[in-house]
Amino acid sequence: MRAIVISQPGGPEVLHIAEVADPVPGTGEVVVDVVAAGLNRADALQRMGGYPPPPGAPPYLGLECSGRISELGPDVHGWQVGDQVCALLAGGGYAERVAVPQSQLLPVPDGVSLTEAASLPEVACTVNSTVFGQAGLAAGETFLVHGGAGGIGTFAIQLAKARGAVVFCTAGSEPKLDRCRDLGADVAISYSQDDFVAATLTSSGGHGADVILDIMGAPYLSRNLAALATGGRLVVISTRGGAHAELDLGVAMRKRIAIFASTLRARPLDEKTAIVAAVRDQVWPLVATGQIKPVIWRSLPLAEAAQAHRLLDEGSHIGKILLLP
Repeated sequence: MRAIVISQPGGPEVLHIAEVADPVPGTGEVVVDVVAAGLNRADALQRMGGYPPPPGAPPYLGLECSGRISELGPDVHGWQVGDQVCALLAGGGYAERVAVPQSQLLPVPDGVSLTEAASLPEVACTVNSTVFGQAGLAAGETFLVHGGAGGIGTFAIQLAKARGAVVFCTAGSEPKLDRCRDLGADVAISYSQDDFVAATLTSSGGHGADVILDIMGAPYLSRNLAALATGGRLVVISTRGGAHAELDLGVAMRKRIAIFASTLRARPLDEKTAIVAAVRDQVWPLVATGQIKPVIWRSLPLAEAAQAHRLLDEGSHIGKILLLP
């Protein structure tokens, strides 16, 4: 089969298409013929040598895909050859075929095309397990998501709004801010022009955000604490701006703040199984009724993976970028 390989750590130019061995399904696994694969920031980190795949995972990029089951391994139950699925992966989505544990498969939601479904598994599992699982965002609470126009952000806005939260977000340009509002954001803040702490406090009547979903890490830590309400919860899922920062424990104690940090890729199979099952039960009905829609910026052929990563690195996209084998 064809897959995208990394010649050496570096920029998008290190991505090349090559012939590699076909995957063989292990016990409890299926092989999916990939129709589309979603791009994620973690893919760019792996490309640069900073986020190696966990043991046993394919060496190729790609943390989510959609396609059709073409082969069943031993002890697979409830799935058949020909089923249309999307999947959460530990790697390997940038390829024509990938082996997937059956517990990380999801049916394609009603009202979503097979291609569009590739944009959903990683963001749905990330947002549902952190914002609602760890931080316990509840209806009526105020939620702030940084990077509201990205893949995580566009999904988080919709899911939080569908569950009754008041949704704030940050983004870097007027078109992105407008799109965030279209998706349901009650307050959209320009991080390039405005102080998001002041804007959050003003727009919430001084209350602050009950939950913040952060992708920046170190440079936002102190400001996130300032923007949180008493009893607020900070969820850090990426350290794009840096991993080391000083924490004012006095502020955290006075406000009774809880800080959660999470990654998804390296979690053990039983934890991923529970996360995927929760998405199927709790999130997929909202997608099927149209309360959450895939947000896709561009779809490019697999052979143009380097160009897709250039778009990802530039950061001008809104929503997800897909590769089509």
